[in-house]
Order: sequence, then structure tokens, then C-alpha cells
Amino acid sequence: MEKLVIGVDLGGTFIKAGVVNNSGEILIEDSIPTEAEKGPEHVVEQISKIVLKLAQNLKNGHILGTGIGAPGQVDPQGGVKYPPNFPGWTVVYLAKEVEEKTGIKTVVDNDANVAAIGEAKFGAGKEYPDFIMVTLGTGIGGGIIIGGKIYRGPTGGAGEIGHVSINFEGPKCNCGNYGCVEAYVGQKYLSAWVAKELEKNPKSKIVELVNGDLSKIEPYIISLAAEQGDEFAINVWKRAGFYVGVMLASVMNLFDIKVAIVGGGVAKAGKVLFDAMNETVKLRALKPIAEKAIVIPAQLGNRAGILGAGALAFEELT
Repeated sequence: MEKLVIGVDLGGTFIKAGVVNNSGEILIEDSIPTEAEKGPEHVVEQISKIVLKLAQNLKNGHILGTGIGAPGQVDPQGGVKYPPNFPGWTVVYLAKEVEEKTGIKTVVDNDANVAAIGEAKFGAGKEYPDFIMVTLGTGIGGGIIIGGKIYRGPTGGAGEIGHVSINFEGPKCNCGNYGCVEAYVGQKYLSAWVAKELEKNPKSKIVELVNGDLSKIEPYIISLAAEQGDEFAINVWKRAGFYVGVMLASVMNLFDIKVAIVGGGVAKAGKVLFDAMNETVKLRALKPIAEKAIVIPAQLGNRAGILGAGALAFEELT
């Protein structure tokens, strides 16, 4: 009988889940509204409901357990701490509570760590025992794979590379520090910077694409303009790639790691972004690192949350 797991991607709006096999195939998939505003107990109920539904709909195979990728820091005891966009959460022992409600062994980790574990088992990291995972989205998440295993640190907080400061006199980040790479390339910060710059450069294709409403600027709009040859938009991605590359060079030097895998919505900017990241790492990392350093795209895309959570379950429960 095939051994299977359930991977759960806990988002602020939707919970996505699927039954995953050891080859990285999603056999059954479903989603349910998170309804985070109703508090942690309700979210636990929603997760449990979708897990049980998937388990009951499975005709063949044996469920080994459930993996959950959750926003926020996750401590070694499985406590999810103060996840963003989840009102009323302090520390919730999510794995324990879901396991009690479903009767299925459950493990949980931070969503960026889960993305790294997923790429290590099923994606771009399969051939690399050591790599840095970066997720470029609303924030910048990170995971560090060493010897094929996620490095969590003693309290589960390792890998917060979005809060590596690349300019001690830079803009203030939501974390309280200054000049974090997230304060330059996180989606909201990036869109706000672009809007401000466009007040001085209103001829960009971006302005046309948002019908003059600069509050509607998002990374996919910038990418669309760049694809149409807009010089300003192309330079936005070169700038973003430079900032991420500066951060990556420091982290690669620190851990003696030569591979970075980059995913998330902002990473869909594509070649111009990756060229800038690679060029910057080559220029700024120490020579023994720089000679073999590569920055490559993640492979799991929209499936990263479910497959990563599934990979976590296989890693922790087998």
C-alpha cells in the first residue's frame, strides 16, 4: 500500500491542502476559507475539517501524517507565534491541536522553511545538499538547507534573511530594524517606492497599465511593463536583484553555501531579476564562493505550500 501524507498550506485567506505521494504528486487537492478573523480555535477547526475530508476521500494508500506550513515563527515544540494577519493569535500549538481533532500525526513548520524542504525533496534543490531558499513576496522569507536538512536554530527562528540589513542608514522595516532587504524588495515596500518614483517619471508604461492610479501598482504590473520593453520597469527589477544579491552574498559567505533558490510571487519577474542577482553575488561574495555561486528559480511554483508541507511530513514522520 502506497504511503501518503497530507500537506496543508495555511494562508491568511484560504487553507489549501492535498494528498501527496513520495514522488511529489498531489493526488487529491482541496481548499477552504481560513476565516482567520474568527480566531485560532476556528482556524484549527477549518484545518481539521479539510484534513479529515481528504483522508476520507482517499480510496487507496495509507496516510502517514499531516504537515502544515504556517506563517510566523514556529518553535521546536510546534508553537506558532504571532502569525501576521491572524487576529487573536499569540502562541498556538497548532500541530498538537490538529492532531487531537483528526487523530492523524501532525507536524508544523514556518512556511518559508516548508518551501525550502519542498524544493529539497521535490524541486530545484534535489541535487544540492546545501542551499539558501528565498521567497520573495509580501515579505522576504528564507530557509537554510544544510546536508539535506533544514536548519531551524535552537528556537526555530533561523533563516530570517529578509531582515539582513544591507544599509544601516536605510529605510525603517516593520521589524524595527533599518535597511533590511525586505524594506527594499518586499512587495508593499517595492510598490510604494515605484509609485513615488513614477511621480517624477510619469512616462513609464506602468502608469498606463494602472490607468494612472499608482496605488494599484503590484509586481506583476511592473513585470508586464518590463516585458513590453519599459526601461523604468526593467531598471526596477535590476535594482531589486541587486539588493537581494547583496544580501545573498553575505549569507553565502556566512554559511559557505554556493547555491540560492529563489521563489515567491516577486520572483516571477524572471530573467532580468535573476541576472541581476547572479551578477551581484559574483561581484560581492568571497572569491571561493563567487566562483561557483548560482542563483536559480524555484520549481514548485503555486504547489510549493502543499508539496513543502507534504515533504515536511515525510521528513519528520518516516
